Amino acid sequence: MSKQQAGFTLIELVMVIVILGILGATAIPKFVDLSDEAQQATTAGVAGALGSGSAINVAVRSLGNTADSVAVANCDDLDVTLDGGLPSAGYTITSLAIAPGGTSTCTLAGPTSTSATFTGHGIS
Repeated sequence: MSKQQAGFTLIELVMVIVILGILGATAIPKFVDLSDEAQQATTAGVAGALGSGSAINVAVRSLGNTADSVAVANCDDLDVTLDGGLPSAGYTITSLAIAPGGTSTCTLAGPTSTSATFTGHGIS
């Protein structure tokens, strides 16, 4: 009579663990640095919202509605175009003059040394 063996041998189990360890060691570095990329994307999103707010502000003013628009002579005047203003998580807009009717490339500095640019429109 022959004895039937069921299950895996110890060598097969060790090989599977080694292979999983190698795959894990190569995959982990790809996911460790995602927080920096997420913070940069957040800063870019806030900058995009500021650029959109600036464009909407110009459109509202050009329709003659001065009550719902704000005068903009500097990039840091644009924080009021966001509902609720800039997030309180350490965002600052670099001060740069914008001529009435002109545009300027404004810079938003975010937390953890991130930055993004947006277009600011000057309004008198």
